[in-house]
Parts: sequence; structure tokens; C-alpha cells
Amino acid sequence: MYQLEEETEADWWEVEALYDLCFAPGRTALSSYRLRDGVPTVAALCLVLRDADGTLAAAIRYWPAEVGGEDVLLLGPVAVHPTRQGEGLGGLLINESLAEARRLGWERVLLVGDAPYYNRFGFRKLEGVQMPPPTNPDRVLGLELKKGAWANVRGAVTKATGN
Repeated sequence: MYQLEEETEADWWEVEALYDLCFAPGRTALSSYRLRDGVPTVAALCLVLRDADGTLAAAIRYWPAEVGGEDVLLLGPVAVHPTRQGEGLGGLLINESLAEARRLGWERVLLVGDAPYYNRFGFRKLEGVQMPPPTNPDRVLGLELKKGAWANVRGAVTKATGN
């Protein structure tokens, strides 16, 4: 049994430790992290899963960003503790957070990731959307939470301006 909750300030360092465990050293040097620097998360979509003992099993975060002046949600990172992988926790976090994002009125989601994994959630390769280098364009994926939301949205991905 797992408890799904919104991440709190008290969870921050424990979530960071999970990301350190699950991702390669230097993860914060990736281009997606430059888009997050100095930008607050979309707190309502940053979720943690804890087991019955309160141990952190998985986490997901989102940040606002922009493409061609349009608001987008930048998904990630999502991580599941290595001892809990294969239980569907990553999928649970993705599905629950995307449903909440849709409910909150977000129209489009962007991520950098493996298409074979994210295709099952409806993500597809985005054409004409450029992440800061050095990002492999084949890993730039998008999902429409509202039909047609990615139509004619092109350009460089930039930090959210808060406008």
C-alpha cells in the first residue's frame, strides 16, 4: 500500500537523494536543469509516493517552461527507488499527475526521455521544438492535454517568464 501526496518542502532533500540514486552523476548539468534554475516548481503536480512505513518509493516533479511564447509543463524528473522498480509506480505518478495537470487547465506537456517508455502515456516526438544543447532531438517528446495544443507551437524551449 502506498500513500500518494503532494511533495512538501520537508520532502525536498529526500527527493533529491532519490534522484541522485536513480540518475547518473552530473544530472544537474543536463539542459533541462538549466530551464529549472531559479524557477519554482508547479507544486500541485510534484508528487511523492511513500510506503506504509513512510519510506519514499517514488517522486515526480514539474516546472513551467515556454516554447514560442506558449506555456508548457516540463515533466521530470520522475524516479522510482531501485528496490521498487517494476511495480508500476512510475506509471502511477505519471498518470495521476497528468490527470491533475489537465484538471488544472494545462494544455501541453514536454519532456526529454525515452520514447519507448513514454509512448504508452501518449507522448510523441515533437518536431520544431528545440531543447537547449546538447539534447538529442529524438528524445524531445510532447503530450497534448487539450486536443491540438501542440499544433503550430514551435521554437526554442525557454525558462518560464511568469507572464
